[in-house]
Amino acid sequence: MKRVAIVTSTRAEYGLLSKLIKRVDADDVLDLDLIVTGTHLSPKHGYTIDDIRNDGVKISHEIPILDDDNTSYGISVTMSNAMKGFAKSFNDDRPDMAVILGDRTEMLGVAAAALNEKIPIAHIHGGEITEGAVDDCIRHAITKMSYIHFTSTEIYRQRVIQMGEEPDRVFNVGALGVENILNQELMSEDEFRANTGILGGMNYVVVTFHPETLVDDTASAQVDELCSVMNARSDFFYLITGANSDVGGDIINDHLRMFANEHSNAIFVRNLGMKRYLSAVKYASFVMGNSSSGIIEAPTLGTPTINIGFRQKGRIHGQSVIDCDLKKDDILSAINAVLKLDVFGIHELYGNGKTSEKIVKIIKDTLNKSIEIKKAFYDYP
Repeated sequence: MKRVAIVTSTRAEYGLLSKLIKRVDADDVLDLDLIVTGTHLSPKHGYTIDDIRNDGVKISHEIPILDDDNTSYGISVTMSNAMKGFAKSFNDDRPDMAVILGDRTEMLGVAAAALNEKIPIAHIHGGEITEGAVDDCIRHAITKMSYIHFTSTEIYRQRVIQMGEEPDRVFNVGALGVENILNQELMSEDEFRANTGILGGMNYVVVTFHPETLVDDTASAQVDELCSVMNARSDFFYLITGANSDVGGDIINDHLRMFANEHSNAIFVRNLGMKRYLSAVKYASFVMGNSSSGIIEAPTLGTPTINIGFRQKGRIHGQSVIDCDLKKDDILSAINAVLKLDVFGIHELYGNGKTSEKIVKIIKDTLNKSIEIKKAFYDYP
């Protein structure tokens, strides 16, 4: 048996990884080593490790790393804690491969620990660009530390190769989020509305807004601009989900929670979970904010998106996504535009829903061969 460590540190990330985790767990050749860390172990963020336990998946290790300080210093401490905690875990209980998704800052510490232990890394969602967040640099750094790469589009695959990675180790497998949508039984609209308390018959909008981490000390001004838009368009009900634990995330959550408390047409929910979140997006008039789910999951469900600001700038998206600046008038104009769009059906820009199946096959094929951690730089023709 080959032991494959899959690391999850946030609710959103676990939602994406859940199908892959269960497929590895059920495989006859692979042995799942699920490592839970980050906000999963934080009561402030909903202690979402309980959601993982409720899925019936065995957790191999719990590694606390989260610093209570949500400043840039606190984020650095969390990264340091991740490197230290995962260095001990990997040294004491070494897997044959470590799977890391995306671009979270703490994942850089995880990747560094794996690299030092000479554990090959399989990286998911490399090659993407999000110019408004520090995630961009983290993602590219993890790419260079990784041995095999699972990208969500062919354009992203070419970009990873352009970074000097051998083409034979870079695979376009589509997005896990698309697979989740195509294989998840969702709630009915009536069931969902009753479950979340959204006013019956009123059109609603799903709002998810994260900090633009490359812009200094503007989280409060950014979220106030968004709140002024929601206040101006009181004809909608707003289902607001919590920001992540990036610098400024707590400030954004405080403002959004206060807005919801003061308005009868809004509720703030820290964590919806995958099934409720996808159900929310499916029946929404549109989604609004700067989450990658508005680029990948929403279009797959046929729901249009207003993508605000620069956080997702550079990410490939379809015609159902309207970009706008983080200014009240621009967002209001985008709302008028998005309401005129036709509903878009399922597309295959981010794959056909077989992502985890492809990943498991490639991981097994890779582990059956001799792995040379020392990589040569591939010069792009």
